[in-house]
Amino acid sequence: MRRILVASLVVCLGGIRAADARVVRLVVELRQPLSGGAPFGDAGPYERLEGTVYMEVDPRDPHDVVIVNVDRAPRNARGMVEFSAGFTMLKPVDPARGNRKILFGLNNRGNSIELARFNILTRDGADRGRAGPPLDVGDGFLMKQGYTVVDVGWQGDLAPGGSRILAQLPVARQADGSAIVSLMRVEYSDRNIDQKGTFTLPLEGSPAFRSYEAADTHPAHSTLTVRTSVQGPRTRVDPHRWAFGACPAGQASLVPGTRDICLFDGFSPGKIYDLVYPAKDPIVMGLGHATARDLASFLRYAVKDDTGQQNPLALDRDRLDVRRVYASGSSQTGIYLRDFVYLGFNEDESGRKVFDAMNINIAGTLRNFINVEFADPNVFSAQTDRHDLLMTSYPPFTYGVTTDPISGIRAGILSRPRTDPLIVDTHTEAEYYQLRASLNLTDGHGRPVPLPPTVRMYLLAGFQHGGGSLGGPLAGPRGLCANATNGLPPLPTARALFVAMDAWADRGVEPPASQVPDVANNKIPGVTFPPALNQLDWLDFGPSFGPRGGRVTVMPPLVGSSYAVLVPKPDRDGIGVAGIRVVETRVPLGTATGWNVRAQGFREGNTCGLSGSYIPFATTRSERLQSGDSRPSLEERYGNHDGYVRAVRAAVAELVRDRLLLPEEPCAALFSALTQL
Repeated sequence: MRRILVASLVVCLGGIRAADARVVRLVVELRQPLSGGAPFGDAGPYERLEGTVYMEVDPRDPHDVVIVNVDRAPRNARGMVEFSAGFTMLKPVDPARGNRKILFGLNNRGNSIELARFNILTRDGADRGRAGPPLDVGDGFLMKQGYTVVDVGWQGDLAPGGSRILAQLPVARQADGSAIVSLMRVEYSDRNIDQKGTFTLPLEGSPAFRSYEAADTHPAHSTLTVRTSVQGPRTRVDPHRWAFGACPAGQASLVPGTRDICLFDGFSPGKIYDLVYPAKDPIVMGLGHATARDLASFLRYAVKDDTGQQNPLALDRDRLDVRRVYASGSSQTGIYLRDFVYLGFNEDESGRKVFDAMNINIAGTLRNFINVEFADPNVFSAQTDRHDLLMTSYPPFTYGVTTDPISGIRAGILSRPRTDPLIVDTHTEAEYYQLRASLNLTDGHGRPVPLPPTVRMYLLAGFQHGGGSLGGPLAGPRGLCANATNGLPPLPTARALFVAMDAWADRGVEPPASQVPDVANNKIPGVTFPPALNQLDWLDFGPSFGPRGGRVTVMPPLVGSSYAVLVPKPDRDGIGVAGIRVVETRVPLGTATGWNVRAQGFREGNTCGLSGSYIPFATTRSERLQSGDSRPSLEERYGNHDGYVRAVRAAVAELVRDRLLLPEEPCAALFSALTQL
């Protein structure tokens, strides 16, 4: 009875208050049936909503003062800072038929990709954002469970186009209204230079993002350097050989401007270019954390916005019944969520918890540092480029509060027990090689650091960043890499861990124990192992920068002591010993890794981005011996096809037993494995 009375009081209070999460106005611009109005089990038919959410923050509020330059943003007549963001929502037509839970699947560079992590899609693998073609929800996994799936814009430097979900964030100005000017650093490499080369690039490096304008377009007042390797010496490019502006056909076609760069002799994809220039008009990018916080809080706690517009999830004019709110982010947005929690955004302006639990996927130990003047959340550090740019691993690395022995910084991602979410953190081997995932588990000297009891962490052994599609080929296209890339599908494991996270947050059922490496001379013919991984040094960006962001004043940064960065130990087949082994790595047909190396002509020998490798086993023992392969052949492992099928069935049964595969999904796992032979 007491529980019922408390729940009723919460609903009543929600009905009395309007948008105390600072959603001023929520405008639905599109409402259409999902999948032609077909029902999704007990949840019934769904609908797709798209629109814009208008928000404001008080720059004096203790929850918002952490946002860099919020005090320099324009204010309305009430002293508030205004901003807006696009949103999408997939919800039961009748909210009472859903499971009363919301999943925020946050977009990566404006593209909604989280749906494809859990639903088996039938087309190109992702909802690409707003106003696109009819949405493919595939087998409707999330819908059949009754979830409302929401996405909201957060990255304030996205260019319109491509159905990207945008955020309209203000520009900071000086007190007298003049432009803020500071140095900006960008790097160009084969990440953004076409293999044919080019004469011109947007200053940011990609037309998908809005470049910060050059405040001074005289090349002599900026510095452009070139080098042939990430650690190689920088040579300054003669200021007379480049200019600010676009020149698609070279110097003769130059149109001077403030958002592009022209190199008269052309950019080569085999080189690395570094530009430091005076930029102006920084976006208050840290408000991108407030968009997710405030929309999630509004949907959870408020019946209507400040204009009286009803919350789309309200049961009627005065009732709202949201049981749980979760967040999921992969790669860039997994990195976003680590920063979001660390900076305190999981507590709304009324002091309430926003997200109950988060699935942070393939983020390593990065935070995206959107809370920085002249932030550039698109880029990330890798072994071959952008090694010392800002979006890198910077303490705190660990979820628990610890003292980093290299920098002396004492902090942790989770430091607010009352409002911190439960965390399910999933990694592939690629994040250990490129995104320094080991620093989640060890300190800067390689000594073990325990995970807090509110965190579960899982390594998907043998996977590359992102993985492949269910039933797709295990050996993918090489691109710039020497080996075939790795197509192991993470979806069945992602589903099982998501269900376990929900049971943990909703009913207190402990999830499977963490499966990660602890601190603790086979040969594959024709395979080159990476000579180096993405090592980490202490980087000093100047006195105005720290763990919470700020202003970068030293470019390139000063380099200090090195961290101990570790990678998973492989077994005799070259597959990682620790972590979750799915069917394809328990009953392997080849070596699957989270690393690859670059092919000849592409700075060969270095790691090949976030790609993994797939190297098939020999079919017979004689083939293996002839090639000098130390790995047993398929014949030696399984005898024949029936032996392989028996091994797959046993592996599926083990995964279901360990709650790493859902009981209703053995057939999909069997199909995915058996189609590879």
